[in-house]
Amino acid sequence: MTRTQYIMRRILQSIVTVFIAATITFAILRLIPGDPTMMFEGPFMPPDVRQHLLADFGLDKPLPVQYAKYLLQLVQGNFGVSFSERAPVTNVILSALPWTLLLTGSSILLTLILAIPLGLLTVMHRGHVFDLVIRFVTITTGALFIPWVSLIALNFFGLHLKWFPIGGAETPVLNPGDSRVLDVVRHLILPVLVLTITSLGPYVLFLRTSLVEVMETDYVRTARAKGVVERRVLLVHAFRNALIPLVTIIGLRLGFLVGGAVLAETVFAYPGVGRLIFRSVQQHDYPVLQGAFLMLAITVVLFNLLTDLLYGFLDPRIRYGR
Repeated sequence: MTRTQYIMRRILQSIVTVFIAATITFAILRLIPGDPTMMFEGPFMPPDVRQHLLADFGLDKPLPVQYAKYLLQLVQGNFGVSFSERAPVTNVILSALPWTLLLTGSSILLTLILAIPLGLLTVMHRGHVFDLVIRFVTITTGALFIPWVSLIALNFFGLHLKWFPIGGAETPVLNPGDSRVLDVVRHLILPVLVLTITSLGPYVLFLRTSLVEVMETDYVRTARAKGVVERRVLLVHAFRNALIPLVTIIGLRLGFLVGGAVLAETVFAYPGVGRLIFRSVQQHDYPVLQGAFLMLAITVVLFNLLTDLLYGFLDPRIRYGR
């Protein structure tokens, strides 16, 4: 199998995965108790009014008809119209997407900035107190519940110390002379720290495990036998090959990071896709939920596809043939 054939096969698999995700999303949302009419007049709405609203939303048709219409709209690049905001779903999601990209992108970047040095240091001091402490801390923080950590951070750093804002992504009305960029950064710090703390552990531990395995390979022993300094052996000879498990865990953990962003955005009232999903669940806004979940699924699938394609670049020994 050539590289082009492999890429085309992976793209086809990704399309099938997105289709399955879209189908599962459509089915699960219809299992949520209640319907969108409850957000207008509650459960005591007259039957004729409720039926008129259901027809307006397109929910009076049988589920197979709704599903066929949903797939047809997806093929056309149309996610429908939001039930609650009466606006195109694409516009609703795009208004929240930049905030989520800023939050998750900053968290991934900070996690890697911390994880790579910590992983290298634990191998350099393997078996010593530093190694044991870092492993204990990363395992402990990886088990923490994001909403719990978020509430503690809000209470201590926001309410008690008043170092950071307690919600939102920016101050609605800035004082004269204040910088909007700095204001956005101040609102971003706490949710980014929460996501970084709770997701750092697997990156450090996977990198450490990979480095320990690579340091026992023949070519590393050969480098040592030639008199290469241990630090150079670690940083030059071992680190590149040890990056493959790290790249893998980045691709696999992206879904967990997105889920964590939903929880963090809800607690911090951060106006991203996560908070949009939370609000749409309360309002039974099916089109927004379908569009948001599909967008997140496409993001995860694309990231995993890029991860597979990076393998050959990071390790020349990997081939796409049998």
